[in-house]
Amino acid sequence: MQAEFINPFIISFTNTFQTMLSQSVTRGKLALTDSLEGLYEVNGIIGLSGKAVGTIVLSFETGVALQAASSLLMCDAHELNDDVVDAVGELTNMVAGAAKAKLDQYEMSISLPNVVVGNTIDVRFPSTVTPIIVPFTCEWGNIRMQVGLSVKDPQPAA
Repeated sequence: MQAEFINPFIISFTNTFQTMLSQSVTRGKLALTDSLEGLYEVNGIIGLSGKAVGTIVLSFETGVALQAASSLLMCDAHELNDDVVDAVGELTNMVAGAAKAKLDQYEMSISLPNVVVGNTIDVRFPSTVTPIIVPFTCEWGNIRMQVGLSVKDPQPAA
């Protein structure tokens, strides 16, 4: 996977956290992975399709998900519930939507976000790409982004 694909997601993530949650995030070292080991408890997942296809997973420690939901909803979230799941889904959607806009040339569509609670999930990325992991930290805890995106082969002219 190329830097031109991952950078829009990194920029969108840091901007979304700063703008929507007034929270600065620090990016860790990027790494390639072929597994989803190390996911946290709350995972926002979005599929991308078009001239490029793939998946983005935003994985939040429970404390980060609770704080983010509290900030977005302007109330205290103390347990994982439907409101927290909805807030994580909305954050995931904002990040993917902003990144998609930066990747306009690939004419992508984004799916509605799915949020999965639990760290033993099986998410499939395109078989032609090794996903990139981007770890982030903030004062609330840790977040992990995984992005796997592949450009479709152009169709031959008829």
